[in-house]
Amino acid sequence: QVQFVESGGGLVQPGGSLRLSCTASGITLENYVIGWFRQARGKEREVVSCVDSLEHKTAVANSVKDRFTMSVDNANNMAYLQMNSLQPEDPGVYYCAIGQIRRGRGCFVDPAQPRWGQGTQVTVSS
Repeated sequence: QVQFVESGGGLVQPGGSLRLSCTASGITLENYVIGWFRQARGKEREVVSCVDSLEHKTAVANSVKDRFTMSVDNANNMAYLQMNSLQPEDPGVYYCAIGQIRRGRGCFVDPAQPRWGQGTQVTVSS
């Protein structure tokens, strides 16, 4: 019932920018915590940023703070991740998913609702 489709990834040089999109069906994004997560080859999945539209809460990973900006378009039921000043440590498959935000834990994938799409590949190279 719930489906996410990520797009917008690609190859970019260090310092470049990408805008990722997440289209959702079977879920109204503004009623959930929605997050962008990434996973590089051989590494654990990590949070990039999450937005709780109802509670006006935002969580951003320190590694991307001031470089990436997440937004949710409630009218079109889409989420975006604007990625600026991309660095070699940013590559991986980026996913959008339902998340949770908790004090002391930051944002993480909701274990009760493990929903995400196929992801979109981001590669940063000179």
